[in-house]
Amino acid sequence: QVQLVESGGGLVQAGGSLRLSCAASGRPFSSYAMGAMGWFRQAPGKEREFVAAIRWSGGTTYYADSVKGRFTISRDNAKSTVYLQMSSLRTEDTAVYYCAEGRPGLGLANTAGGYNYWGQGTQVTVSS
Repeated sequence: QVQLVESGGGLVQAGGSLRLSCAASGRPFSSYAMGAMGWFRQAPGKEREFVAAIRWSGGTTYYADSVKGRFTISRDNAKSTVYLQMSSLRTEDTAVYYCAEGRPGLGLANTAGGYNYWGQGTQVTVSS
């Protein structure tokens, strides 16, 4: 079983930037190296929504329309870490952000059901 630990959340003004990190551990990298990782977010009273995903191998990415052009997902295979660089933040980006490991063989899924392990989440608050 893989453990996922997010970090980097905080309070930022609208228009600002933050970088989230998600470190994976608990299994050899080779056991999930052909898979994908995703970022989701959940605001109070709302459903968890897809933000971005990336393949460990090759780095193919996929974004939700709401963050395209503002957020960038990347990975460092040597560190088993995935990043989410968030720029031009808006108040509506306020949420708890979660990283998740994709289910084997599903590719870049954009629904929570496509992921089987989740981190504990990190709060991002964007003030106006």
